[in-house]
Amino acid sequence: MKYRINYLGFLSLVALIAILGWRTENKDLYGFFGFAYYFRYFWVIPDEFFRLNVQKAATFAFMSEMILLVPFMFVCTFIYGAAEAVPVAFALSFAVTVLAFTTALVFLEWRERKGAEND
Repeated sequence: MKYRINYLGFLSLVALIAILGWRTENKDLYGFFGFAYYFRYFWVIPDEFFRLNVQKAATFAFMSEMILLVPFMFVCTFIYGAAEAVPVAFALSFAVTVLAFTTALVFLEWRERKGAEND
């Protein structure tokens, strides 16, 4: 049987950015260590149901980003001013998207595992 690689595991490589934060003493980059969670997906076989769960989680994350970007723009304009609003709003939107994707994927996997226990 041919082993198929799970490309979601490569998302863990983004955690290497946190090492740059350690080398440059920029503590803002330490948040990228959270991407190390995706390292576990190198051992998950990407079957059709897994791909469907990833698609559902990605759709949820994309829609949450599209819905929250405009409110983030307005709030950041009032807090940081017009010049800083765009980069901060996009950074917040990106952070919420990654968190929404991860949370949705963990929930879908938990629901799948719970359903498998009942069989």
